[in-house]
Amino acid sequence: MVFTAEHGGQPPQADPLLLTGVLFGQLGAEPEPARFYRQLTEAAEYRAPIAWADLEPALFDGLVLPGGHAPGMRQYLGSPVLREKVAEFWALDRPVGAICHGVLVLARAQDQGTGRSLLAGRRTTCLPKYMERTAYFLTAWRRGRYYRTYPAYVQDEVVASGAAFERGPVELSRRGTATDDTPAFVVRDGNYVSARWPGDAYLFARTFAELLKPS
Repeated sequence: MVFTAEHGGQPPQADPLLLTGVLFGQLGAEPEPARFYRQLTEAAEYRAPIAWADLEPALFDGLVLPGGHAPGMRQYLGSPVLREKVAEFWALDRPVGAICHGVLVLARAQDQGTGRSLLAGRRTTCLPKYMERTAYFLTAWRRGRYYRTYPAYVQDEVVASGAAFERGPVELSRRGTATDDTPAFVVRDGNYVSARWPGDAYLFARTFAELLKPS
């Protein structure tokens, strides 16, 4: 497994509010993913990421684009260098997974042949507008635009890219677990799988792992 960061060398860091709680200790990571994150930060691969500009897409079997929100994500979501590398990998027709805001990287990247968005005509989900809007309305009095990374909602930008967006069932609290996918939702379209939010992470990971298996 290989991790990447804008400049490489130094490991990326999670938004501290997601570890301590966005609002009075709430709306943050559950104990289990917080523990997973601490384990991740100890991994040698995570501590020495490759710079985006140094990536050679053809060397990899799969690509995962994680999500997140708030201004700290803009260097990742808005990077022309990263979008170019992602487009190169997409052209290889190998497994790609994206969750939450990570789908924006694909929506903004252009197909090398057509010049259209990579997601034009593809089935996908992403952070639904109702989730993003609810989180914003609940926290704006305290956190301002913390839950609005961009003026446009993620869903609206993905739809504008020409993608066939699928919202999934309405869910604001229950999350999928290692043993229960009932509340979770992902969309698989060929070698591409997408998910909405952390509550889909287990099902998302299992579906992506299936894509990596030799046919």
